[in-house]
Amino acid sequence: MVLVILKMVNSKTPNLDIMNSFELGDIPTLDVCVLGALELFMQKKIPRMKLPYKHPLVVGSGNAEATGRILFHDTDSVFASESDVKEKLKKIKTIDGVVLISASGSKHAPKIAKIAKRYKKHITLISNSAHAPAEKYLDHKHSYDEYIFPRQREPYTYNTSTYMGMILGKTHENPWKIYNFIEKKISKLKLPNFKKYDKFYILVPAKFSRITRMLQIKFIELFGRTVARDIETIEYVKHATTIVPSNELFISFGDKNVYYGKNQLHVPLPKNADYATMMAVSYFIVGKIQGMKEPYFKKNIVKYCREASKIFGTKIEVIVE
Repeated sequence: MVLVILKMVNSKTPNLDIMNSFELGDIPTLDVCVLGALELFMQKKIPRMKLPYKHPLVVGSGNAEATGRILFHDTDSVFASESDVKEKLKKIKTIDGVVLISASGSKHAPKIAKIAKRYKKHITLISNSAHAPAEKYLDHKHSYDEYIFPRQREPYTYNTSTYMGMILGKTHENPWKIYNFIEKKISKLKLPNFKKYDKFYILVPAKFSRITRMLQIKFIELFGRTVARDIETIEYVKHATTIVPSNELFISFGDKNVYYGKNQLHVPLPKNADYATMMAVSYFIVGKIQGMKEPYFKKNIVKYCREASKIFGTKIEVIVE
């Protein structure tokens, strides 16, 4: 045991080492997962996507849908989830291809791909899994049929390296700079006692409005209904969202909050930060909140995966290798 600890201390990738070796009894918090992902991306090449579509339908479930909106926000794209993909394909005749985003390429992904094929649309799969179930619907003829991004070993639903890698493929940010900023700036912040709060209001810069859904999902996954959260941009908060006062902690990223709440935490962002930085820094802080709360996720994830496996009709593992 002493030798293992010394090895991890001397490692250049201590957080990635934790991610590669943790077991059910010692599931790491999200902040460790963030640093592990960045350590991975400092070593791995990130694919660069080049797609031929002029008016694609970008489809994903949960955080994959939110990631799609980040990846294609500056293109003439239509966005959908598993709930409305058929409706969009049926009614919008200008769609010239389907971009399917799924970390695993399973669960809803094969069903979505099958629907796209029924409407005779070319499919590009963006995932982290070679030989994913949705692959059978691809042409396997073009360089843009499939993009597989690197990922680390993570607990089910964490999806940190998965979608962060895809976002880095879009923004081309430097993972080392993000890692260095977190280590030298964010990890040195004097954080409040998060145990005192069961309500949080997260404020993000307006230019990162598409990260709000990812943060909402992360709070739901880690805390369920035990922790209340609002996540809005620094502009949207102005619109009558704070009429009723509450003993909550306002956490602002980048743009400093000077108007809202008695309890405040400001988390800086580097100049010219893009979405991968915003995701990494915000997930890191959520991980710190997780570390000060009861281990709700750890207590419930095994039971959840057992039940979800029945719902999806496929084996869902607690630890995604």
